[in-house]
Amino acid sequence: MNGDIETLEKLSTDYKESMPADLRETKAFDWYLEECYEDPKVARNAHQRVADMFDYYGTTYDETEGVVEYQLASEDPLGDGENTFYGKVIHQSIHEFVNKVKSGARRLGPERRIKLLLGPVGSGKSHFDKQVRRYFEDYTLREDGRMYTFRWTNLCDVIKDQDPADDTVRSPMNQDPLVLLPLEQRQRVIDDLNERLDAPYTIQNEQALDPESEFYMDRLLAYYDDDLQQVLENHVEIVRFIADENKRQGLETFEPKDKKNQDETELTGDVNYSKIAIYGESDPRAFDYSGAFCNANRGVFSGEELLKLQREFLYDFLHATQEQTIKPKNNPRIDIDQVIVGRTNMPEYKDKKGDEKMEAFNDRTKRIDFPYVLSYEDEASIYNKMLNNADVPDINVEPHTLEMAGLFGVLTRIEEPDAETVDLLSKAKAYNGEIDEGDDIDVKKLREEAAAKAEIGEGMVGISPRFIGDEIAEAIMDSKHRSRGFLSPLTVFNFFEENLEHHGSIPEDNFEKYYRYLETVREEYKERAIEDVRHALAYDLDEIQRQGEKYMDHVMAYIDDDTIEDELTGREQEPDETFLRSVEEKLDIPEDRKEDFRQEVSNWVSRRAREGEAFNPQDNERLRRALERKLWEDKKHNINFSALVSANEFDDDERSAWIDALIEQGYSEEGAKEVLEFAGAEVAKAEIED
Repeated sequence: MNGDIETLEKLSTDYKESMPADLRETKAFDWYLEECYEDPKVARNAHQRVADMFDYYGTTYDETEGVVEYQLASEDPLGDGENTFYGKVIHQSIHEFVNKVKSGARRLGPERRIKLLLGPVGSGKSHFDKQVRRYFEDYTLREDGRMYTFRWTNLCDVIKDQDPADDTVRSPMNQDPLVLLPLEQRQRVIDDLNERLDAPYTIQNEQALDPESEFYMDRLLAYYDDDLQQVLENHVEIVRFIADENKRQGLETFEPKDKKNQDETELTGDVNYSKIAIYGESDPRAFDYSGAFCNANRGVFSGEELLKLQREFLYDFLHATQEQTIKPKNNPRIDIDQVIVGRTNMPEYKDKKGDEKMEAFNDRTKRIDFPYVLSYEDEASIYNKMLNNADVPDINVEPHTLEMAGLFGVLTRIEEPDAETVDLLSKAKAYNGEIDEGDDIDVKKLREEAAAKAEIGEGMVGISPRFIGDEIAEAIMDSKHRSRGFLSPLTVFNFFEENLEHHGSIPEDNFEKYYRYLETVREEYKERAIEDVRHALAYDLDEIQRQGEKYMDHVMAYIDDDTIEDELTGREQEPDETFLRSVEEKLDIPEDRKEDFRQEVSNWVSRRAREGEAFNPQDNERLRRALERKLWEDKKHNINFSALVSANEFDDDERSAWIDALIEQGYSEEGAKEVLEFAGAEVAKAEIED
């Protein structure tokens, strides 16, 4: 039993091992100087450290899209995948964000700009911003991400009016210890470091000491007759600096307050009134470095709903971005080093973009669009993640439920296509990667048309995943209240329809259009449900394998202009064109495109053979679909369709077998009965009418 429980000793050991070994240690300045020579990256600035952080947790490269996927977002190694991001467009946005940070690391300009995440509500920009801060905390705990700052000690020995409570004072801005060196000597060290540095950027540090530290340095140099070595050896200790959002160290989240109560000191700091009586109002020791820009120094500043701030308040960002300084009241300017990230929704962005008085601020922002996901399977993954992260009741989510919910969301977000041959549903399927080689759909062209047509970009308007997720949650609880152990698309559709007009973020002008999209999704689900029922009624895995092998044998003989042995007589004969076409017609492949399809599947089989993979028609979506449909045509004449429409004969052996087949597809028993009633009747009616 003891082996199955956590003990205090084990918990304590694990915690200690997770902390840097030098977290509580103090070092001499000489040690830090040697450490920089040993590993110059210790002296990186904020942009360089954040850029390296993204690579540290792993990357994968999508050659087709030319996009790097960063595993802190695509896999979330720290959270065991709990906070992963889905959707090609989202990873493109993250790729763009990181590129701007990396450009800033190389001093190409973005280091002097706000990285503005722009998107509709619920698009994931806040989630991503939080993820960056979370991983930055962890990165600074690691050896690769370590950074250091300093503190002044034994000040009362030299500075006679120093408050005994301030005998030891940590660097108020958590500055890099190299700023303790005068600029000329510092630059010589930095030149040496850059010769040893293996990185795509160079170390730079031209910052001045913060005003309080500069005060101590001046007093101490005067006392030691400008002997810098004695100052640093007698009065400076080097300490490890860990980013911690809760402690407001190296990370800061700034939220807009009531417009009437906004005060720039929230950003830049203010007078420390408790110290005025000791030092006097104009003394730099009487300043409180508690502003958001001060707290975020050497890390990440995150501005929530940034453009909701008053215009005058936003002017403080001009010096913070362009000059990399802040100018508090009653205090000299302070140099800062941080990645400044802002987030905003569409209405605020449009308002500020059209304001001529905001031109200077707008010029200092780099916009990164965070659109909604435009692939409905990726959208379904978002909802699945939501369910996996929650304490979901014992309920079976039926096949197609999340995908159809995602499809509804995607239809509201994509632009209506101009081409007559492509309707909105076909476009959504193309964005989902459902393009057959015979389809005349150019996804790249569709995207370009949408980008030109959309006001800002495709996917920047539509229904939020939050609305859909909320309705799925309501549908789950409703199912439980009604003692239904399953969640089906039909239930979710009903909740969409009932609550669409009650959601405050959906414009009234869109109601009619969204109801139309919902009907489109209902019809799409009906087709899929019918396919599932047909699959249950006639599916035979062995028969599909046999028919697939027969089809490929005849295809290879056709391509090689060869004969094939007849299964019954053993005689050589020409490939059976009638059989081949009976399969291909199930995919609506016309006569003049049959050779293209045959060559396509032939290449697929050859490629798998080279990779040592056996032939399995289940692994080729188009071939599998064609064979299943042919099998249906071959077997449907032996099916008792009247049993499909008879009332509640679920104890019948035949119907029980159908339910078992649906259960194998992922349905619950009750869900299988519902889909038989819903789609089985449609199948039966169509076949009885034929």
